[in-house]
Amino acid sequence: MKIAIIQFGGSNCDLDVLHVLQDVVGVDAELVWYKEENLNQYDGAIIPGGFSYGDYLRAGAIAARTPIMDAVKKMASEGKPVMGICNGFQILAESGLLDGALTTNKYPKFRCESTYLKVENTDTPFTSRFKKGEIVSIPIAHMEGNFYADENTLARLNENEQVVFRYADINGNVTDDVNPNGSQENIAGIVNANAKRNVIGLMPHPERASEAILRSNDGIKMFQSMVDHISKK
Repeated sequence: MKIAIIQFGGSNCDLDVLHVLQDVVGVDAELVWYKEENLNQYDGAIIPGGFSYGDYLRAGAIAARTPIMDAVKKMASEGKPVMGICNGFQILAESGLLDGALTTNKYPKFRCESTYLKVENTDTPFTSRFKKGEIVSIPIAHMEGNFYADENTLARLNENEQVVFRYADINGNVTDDVNPNGSQENIAGIVNANAKRNVIGLMPHPERASEAILRSNDGIKMFQSMVDHISKK
């Protein structure tokens, strides 16, 4: 098993994800530069956080149009798991692999803080180790994490159970008061519409909550779930 960690100019969470996969989860992972056009040798991919191309035009817009994204799309079409974290979520949305868009936070400032998330769907390759309704602590670090989708898209996301995480309080209440960026319906993470649900994007950083020394290791379950899924293939 080998997982690709996609690097762009401006990626800055790539080494964090590499550490978690190699040293905490214990699987083979490699950093792959954005000019690579073939990912056939990998069993999954993670697009980490950062500020690809300085967030020029829109966050993720330039990275979504680089050569490697055609290979990521091919990987997704083959049913291999693809995870986008923060800037990675923005890139997946810009590339059309996920619905909606990530816009400037309602209060237009960079937010870096702990958040609680409510797990809405455990029937994905990334959430099988969670319990539905579980409350997890995973931090955010973004300025453009405000999830937006039109009314029809929102309805479809809910109907198809594509919403995986929502911002909540420690008791699981999903309210405006705990929404850190203005995201519609407190959406923090979604999966694609295909039956395999093999593409996920989320704004919170699970790699920053994967060891007890970081005050939360709730995020490790996402990576472990992904590895479980690949191992069953």
